[in-house]
Amino acid sequence: MADGCDYPALASAIRALTHGETDAVALMATVACEIHHAHPLSDWTGFYRVVGPELLKIGPYQGGHGCLVIPFSRGVCGAAARSGQAQIVPDVDAFPDHIACSSSTRSELVLPVWNGQGALLGVLDLDSNTPAAFDETDARELAAILAETFRGCPAP
Repeated sequence: MADGCDYPALASAIRALTHGETDAVALMATVACEIHHAHPLSDWTGFYRVVGPELLKIGPYQGGHGCLVIPFSRGVCGAAARSGQAQIVPDVDAFPDHIACSSSTRSELVLPVWNGQGALLGVLDLDSNTPAAFDETDARELAAILAETFRGCPAP
């Protein structure tokens, strides 16, 4: 949960590492790495990029393999992209239409990633092998980091 991640330190590190960068893929790679190593319960941390109408494809990530393509109409990542809202899923088995990219995943947090002009760039996906690993504090703190980091990126 949130008490396991030092969000002020994480935000500061990401800010220092990404200052002046506007390339979305470069930013995604850095952010995925930093979050993955900072959050003790995130077993898979990565991005799915908007690559077409209603379509996400795998972006930079840390952890085991990820699903390659996710339509907006499917799974937790699709729900976040479709609704524009954070998806906090304490038990993936209870989420209708959950896509099991890894059979060990028990909980998930997915956040939409917007640029400063309101264009959806993709989603950030954190998966955990621990049930109920993520909460509202994680969602709020990570959303703030994403907003600051990706504000200067061009639309896809």
